Amino acid sequence: MATDTVGVEADAAATLSTTEAASVSGEMKALVDNVKRLIYIDSAKLEYLVAAKIAGGHVILADSHGVGKTSLAKSLAQSIGWSGSNVSRDGVPIEHFSRIQCTVDLLPQDILGFSRYDMGSGDFTFNRGPIFAHFVLCDEINLLTPKTQGSFFQAMEEQAVSIEGNTYELPEPFFIIATMNLKGAHLFPLPAPQLDRFMVQISIGYPDDADEERIVRQHGVEDAWSGFSAVVDQHRLTAWQRMVDSVSIHDEVVQYIVACIRHTRTHPAVETGASPRSGIKLSRMARALALLRGDNYVSVDVVKEILRPAISHRLIMEDPATPPEVVIDELLRTVPVEAQQRAWAGAAEAATR
Repeated sequence: MATDTVGVEADAAATLSTTEAASVSGEMKALVDNVKRLIYIDSAKLEYLVAAKIAGGHVILADSHGVGKTSLAKSLAQSIGWSGSNVSRDGVPIEHFSRIQCTVDLLPQDILGFSRYDMGSGDFTFNRGPIFAHFVLCDEINLLTPKTQGSFFQAMEEQAVSIEGNTYELPEPFFIIATMNLKGAHLFPLPAPQLDRFMVQISIGYPDDADEERIVRQHGVEDAWSGFSAVVDQHRLTAWQRMVDSVSIHDEVVQYIVACIRHTRTHPAVETGASPRSGIKLSRMARALALLRGDNYVSVDVVKEILRPAISHRLIMEDPATPPEVVIDELLRTVPVEAQQRAWAGAAEAATR
């Protein structure tokens, strides 16, 4: 789902009731619980990942190697029941799940596809690439050269790809999880325009002692994935995406989002601040997370909670040694929220009537 055309205006006429929100939340949490059966991850971070999927966004899992980034992506994909075989409007077969193992020698046509000349028929046949899937795992994306990284730009922005003069639509739903190693040889930094197209960047982190012991016990056997199965249908997932638009977001909550975004552009420690696209994706992410938690409105507290994972990867700092989170923490302390909190209280009261 292309999110940049979705408005962020206040939804005074939201149609989602509290009963509907609670019902949908129960279904979404079943998906979260299913992933947690296999993957040890902070619950809030997993909620961000699922909310980004429901919001129609894409996710970066940025972390050290071996912490479970790929397994997390696979478990989420396998928690969805993909129905039958799919074909795009252009007649291109669509996979349910595909994995792109990135290497420095991978070329754009290895991802997008290419036309092959058939000597027998004298025609060109299109050979689709792994981008033609509902759920794409792009493993170790920063091993790709800048030229190959650019092959994702149009797919992430327009949900389509242009190949040899032809434009092909990508399926709905369409979701990319890109894993990114923080350290290692032959790594290429992702360009700012590509980072800006990811809804959130999440770090799994290392588990605590008890969780690490459970990981060794559970995954130290060959059949660790035995019995793991889908808990939600593909069409239900699409329905959730449509419901996100029905979650109310008050005018003053939007104003708070915009104020935070604009402050990043004037902060002395920031060379390039967050784009207008950032506010659009932040608002939609907030709506999806509210829905996952059973609310039919967006609170300022939810916006503040997701500001770091939704904005930090979009900032280019004057001093690369300065973490973007320092600036975001300062914004959370300094951008006034009193008026927005009053507006939220009024919206919450109205929503529960």
